[in-house]
Amino acid sequence: MATRLLKISSALRTYTNKTSLVKVPKQWRSTAASLKETLINQPATRVTTLDSGMRVASEDSGAATATVGLWIDSGSRYETDDNNGVAHFMEHMAFKGTAKRSQTDLELEIENMGAHLNAYTSREQTVFYAKCLSQDVPKAIEILSDIIKNSKLGEAEIQRERDVILREMQEVETNLQEVVFDHLHAAAYQGTSLGRTILGPTKNIRSISRDDLVNYVKTHYGPPRFVLAGAGGVDHNQLIELANKHFGQMAEPDYDNIPEYIKSCRYTGSEIRVRDDTIPLAHIAIAVEGAGWAEADNIPLMVANTLIGAWDRSQGGGVNNASNLAKACAENGLCHSYQSFNTCYKDTGLWGIYFVCDPMKCDDMTSQVQHEWMKLCTSVTEKDVARAKNILKTNMFLQLDGTTAICEDIGRQILCYNRRIPLHELEMRIDSVTAETIQNVGMKYIFDHCPVIAAVGPVENMPDYNNIRGAMYWLRV
Repeated sequence: MATRLLKISSALRTYTNKTSLVKVPKQWRSTAASLKETLINQPATRVTTLDSGMRVASEDSGAATATVGLWIDSGSRYETDDNNGVAHFMEHMAFKGTAKRSQTDLELEIENMGAHLNAYTSREQTVFYAKCLSQDVPKAIEILSDIIKNSKLGEAEIQRERDVILREMQEVETNLQEVVFDHLHAAAYQGTSLGRTILGPTKNIRSISRDDLVNYVKTHYGPPRFVLAGAGGVDHNQLIELANKHFGQMAEPDYDNIPEYIKSCRYTGSEIRVRDDTIPLAHIAIAVEGAGWAEADNIPLMVANTLIGAWDRSQGGGVNNASNLAKACAENGLCHSYQSFNTCYKDTGLWGIYFVCDPMKCDDMTSQVQHEWMKLCTSVTEKDVARAKNILKTNMFLQLDGTTAICEDIGRQILCYNRRIPLHELEMRIDSVTAETIQNVGMKYIFDHCPVIAAVGPVENMPDYNNIRGAMYWLRV
């Protein structure tokens, strides 16, 4: 009987191989090969450094639309206690009219082009960018140069924008995740410029003057700090011409003028707790010092970050989640949501987890997180690492969907690495990570290191810092 079954099974396999009921298109049959080919065949990122020190970087995909922008190597990290908030203030003022365009003229011109003009400020970068039709790229760059070089900075506009920023600060204070991460930076980098907020303190916003803004632009905006990035329907040679035309005559600030104490940072294991029992849920972040953008350990830390993952109780899966932490949270109701993070800067970073939980679950959730961290350092499996690598690659490639995402990737990478890492190289570096690599970086950055903690809300149940520090290592016989 067993022999007959084996023969039937063998015959079925042979028949199935010859006559598959589901016809798979040829282009889908070798996914691994096609992915590698696709990544290698991406349009090249061309980078040119001009005589002024400005860098032009672009990826021409031949699309009908384009994103072009100015990535400036300057953010709140390069401020002092007295002018903290000026970079963000200047970003707001850039759209309030120039020497040759009023605010209304500027808005009408952008509208009539069907374009979008936007900006943002981070701790290390200030960015101004435009999304437009590819034929309008020269006009978009001319407008960007105008708002950078010729902002009017009128007293009435400064006063109006002061009120706008103060209202923005009130909104940020209602976003507890933002509040927690500001506290986390303040604790981790206390006494250094990375510990300050991007928006700055209220007293600074009320006192920043036109002279402060003019002085900030004069000392921080200039070709050596600029990257003109473009993606989509852009011509690299045209971008070089436009960069020379519109930015070539700018006086360059000297990098040597930046004091070392501003450029350098110092991590301190510590904690900030803001107990407020009127808030229904506890918002907590725990982190250790991670790697800077250009450090080799950054990729393994990204994989480790993906291994911990993210979870929300509204998600399906429950006990069938692949992530051990998500499974524990679903089974035991440890938290409402959590997300791991790997925040990088030029020379440092914060690697950790942010979670929201019920008031009396702080202790249990913290213990579970640290238990998973210790497993990363000592007993992570190849199967888990393979899953995390696939998720990381998928997330990275999905994020590069559209000209704006690609342009942002180009601008940031040129500032951080002085080159753009090709996607096939990035995939290769991720694929080279093994369970042993994860354990090594875990031992280097996590195991027996002092964490930094920021907790806001009903956090009475949060363990004492010394207990949390004591759980950062395992003693095993």
